[in-house]
Amino acid sequence: MDYKAIAQQTAQEVLGYSQDTSGWKVVKISVTVSTKTSRKFQGNLYRVEGIIPEPTAKLSDFLHHPGNRISWDKSLKVHNMIHRIDSDTFLCHTITQSFAMGSISPRDFVDLVNIKHYEGNICIISAQSVDFPGYPPSSNYIRGYNHPCGFVCSPLSENPEYSKLVTFVQTEMRGKLSQTIIEKTMPSNLVSFILNAKDGIKAQKTSRRGFHPNTLSSFQKKK
Repeated sequence: MDYKAIAQQTAQEVLGYSQDTSGWKVVKISVTVSTKTSRKFQGNLYRVEGIIPEPTAKLSDFLHHPGNRISWDKSLKVHNMIHRIDSDTFLCHTITQSFAMGSISPRDFVDLVNIKHYEGNICIISAQSVDFPGYPPSSNYIRGYNHPCGFVCSPLSENPEYSKLVTFVQTEMRGKLSQTIIEKTMPSNLVSFILNAKDGIKAQKTSRRGFHPNTLSSFQKKK
């Protein structure tokens, strides 16, 4: 399997999604979530937009770092790099938490991830599910499939210390799931992802400054 060719094609598809302004229907407003019919499977392509208080370069590093992801992304219980192809392309194995109050059981995915930089300090982290002999489907989890998806990070024009994050998701959950259940739960889960990312960045900044919330209370008790 030519993973590099697939990665390049996926990056172009995600770039195309970011440039396509037609046909989107807004389904959530607190963080903007829009949807349109996917051309890849009998489901939806979701577009999620949020403003993140972090420069684009730092935001893209934060999002694609496999070892860091489960510390802030509450939708995942496993997110590991399992094979590196080159400095910008690698395979990840992911296991999700159950959601929709347990009505949707955990899924696992093997995704080809690629990081690509464009003019204007734009970074696209694209992903697509692939087969990988080292991680065949397991009887423990239903193997889901991510059609071309990813993150588009770009500087906020009025303040380059902030970034606009646009996320595209078109996940085929597989198994015996009603599409209606997926459509009802997906927008809220996508909003939670943006909120979790903001919380994770805030916690990371606090950690870099060496400040811990209990420090002040401990000092006060000593006094």
